[in-house]
Amino acid sequence: MVTKADFQLVRSLSDKQARLSSGLFVAEGDKLVGEIVANPSWRIARLFVVEGSKISSPKAEVVSPKEMERLSALKSAPRSLALVELPTRKAQLPSEGELVLCLDEVQDPGNLGTIIRTADWYGIRHIVCSPTTADCFAPKVVQATMGALLRVEVAYTPLVEWLEEARRRGAKTYATTLDGENIHTTILSKGGIVIMGNEGKGVSREVQSLVSHKLFIPPYPADREGSESLNVAIATAITLENFRSR
Repeated sequence: MVTKADFQLVRSLSDKQARLSSGLFVAEGDKLVGEIVANPSWRIARLFVVEGSKISSPKAEVVSPKEMERLSALKSAPRSLALVELPTRKAQLPSEGELVLCLDEVQDPGNLGTIIRTADWYGIRHIVCSPTTADCFAPKVVQATMGALLRVEVAYTPLVEWLEEARRRGAKTYATTLDGENIHTTILSKGGIVIMGNEGKGVSREVQSLVSHKLFIPPYPADREGSESLNVAIATAITLENFRSR
């Protein structure tokens, strides 16, 4: 039986502070929840399912469709919903030949979710975010990743200190800027750090000072009048494609 306290807890997890204080986040839908159940590195605190769910677990608590509608934040209620323990993540410096994605104040949850999903597609295993980047465990981000959040480790840390250490260890740092070199013709390394900036302001000055290679994604044709910039999620996909296709 779902209690009033259960409903209140699930709803409260749309708020970052509630997630941090409880140590939990919400995952919805048989595909995502099924992947979490099958992965022993993720710990489930509560698991709610309705009749017909494909999820099989001794932790499963059967609820009515009406109760699931009240629990869920989705327009169409799923057949399963899990409260999952937040993992502890430390910002990783790139290993030899590894490409790490770095996000500097990316604010929009939808953009962040798409970026994580894109990173997974291109084999990126670590994303390092500034503390002011959107929370990857917000419900909208979790859903937008389509399960990629289970494979891509996202960590938050002050970027200047982290990038300074990366530079000391010889890592190449790339960022997309309006005054950079054409990304399609620039020689790119196999490994390093790719930095993507805020939707409106781009990469901050402090972070730009630690960039060794500035890149520019040119429009086509180069001299035409058009949009001032690309959406950060689209720019990330184009940038990663260039790195992976060389």
